[in-house]
Amino acid sequence: MPRPEINRSGEMEVFVRVVELGGFSSAARDLRMTPSAISKLVARLESRLGVRLMVRSTRKLQLTEEGATFHQHALRVLNDLDEAERSVAVCQTPRGRLRVNSNVPFGRLYLLPLAPRFMAGHPQVQLDITITDEVIDLMDERAEIAIRVGPMRPSQLIARKLGEAGMAIVAAPEYLARKPALEHWNDLARHDLITFNFARHCDEWPFRADGRRFSVPAHGRVAVGDGESARQLALAGQGLARLSLFHVGHDIAAGRLVPVLQDFNPGDVEEVHAVYVGHGGKLPARVRAFIDFLVETVDLTAPPGANEAEPRMVPALEGAVSA
Repeated sequence: MPRPEINRSGEMEVFVRVVELGGFSSAARDLRMTPSAISKLVARLESRLGVRLMVRSTRKLQLTEEGATFHQHALRVLNDLDEAERSVAVCQTPRGRLRVNSNVPFGRLYLLPLAPRFMAGHPQVQLDITITDEVIDLMDERAEIAIRVGPMRPSQLIARKLGEAGMAIVAAPEYLARKPALEHWNDLARHDLITFNFARHCDEWPFRADGRRFSVPAHGRVAVGDGESARQLALAGQGLARLSLFHVGHDIAAGRLVPVLQDFNPGDVEEVHAVYVGHGGKLPARVRAFIDFLVETVDLTAPPGANEAEPRMVPALEGAVSA
């Protein structure tokens, strides 16, 4: 049982600010404390926990493994405290410039079509949107919110899930018409594959057969750095691409792309998260409002930019993917 005089939330806030600002001096200026007081507080925290949280030098500060774990939990605790205070406080009006970073597929299909609706409901917010498939550092790029597609790795960021969508191997009808029959995953050896060239990509495609999940190497004649380029090449009849259904669902519904090898689809999904930097201070109302808006409005089965006259999803495909 901790002693009553220990202000654990205060310790967490100071520790988080040291990490976010990269040093004692910067945190001291931000918190209006002396560097000596910051140093003593962190030393007391390490002594009480019985572990070294950070390694300090004259040039930089680096978290230990225990420090990274404590920092991640501290962010969640401070965010929960903020949420508790917001729940009983007078609602702030969202205002100011909001910097948002998104990958190309989500930005094109969801973020840009939904932006006018958000701005109409929040006239005092100015959106600053960057669409890129590069994974940016929110602190370095001064972005407040980023959209991340795929599995989330442990980090110092707070994430809210916007949804998930199945995956499928797709090709244009004209490509399938001129190529050998594609009925089994072994047939991939006779086909052109459109793959990815970025470092975090896995050069294998997963399948499922006879109750067993496995992967096969995916090496193609062309490799690209983003999903939209893969989609465009697939539409142009240049080969098979494995993409998220939130990205190509409207192409499938319109007949521009055809899903293949669905009998071997492992049923995996691609998750989409909105991530932001959590901290001990009050989260700007504009950030909270935009994230809440995305959670409430994003539907990964129905891209807002798709033609409403077209069916939103092929029912037979939905069942095959979710099996």
